[in-house]
Amino acid sequence: VESADFLYLQRETGLSKGNLSSHLTRLEEGGYVTIEKTYRGKLPLTICHLTQTGQKAFKNYRKHLKKVIEIT
Repeated sequence: VESADFLYLQRETGLSKGNLSSHLTRLEEGGYVTIEKTYRGKLPLTICHLTQTGQKAFKNYRKHLKKVIEIT
């Protein structure tokens, strides 16, 4: 996906709001994601976008993980 909202990420990861927020802040500081705070109607909406740096890092992570799985 090109973007995901906070509640979707929370549901998929099983993290608490505080833990997910902390992780997203670190990912944003590292340049892996951008965070857009907006509203859907009157409700706040946080949308996360993976940056090109984040996409590259995730792709490398998956490649290394596959190698580890092949070794074991």
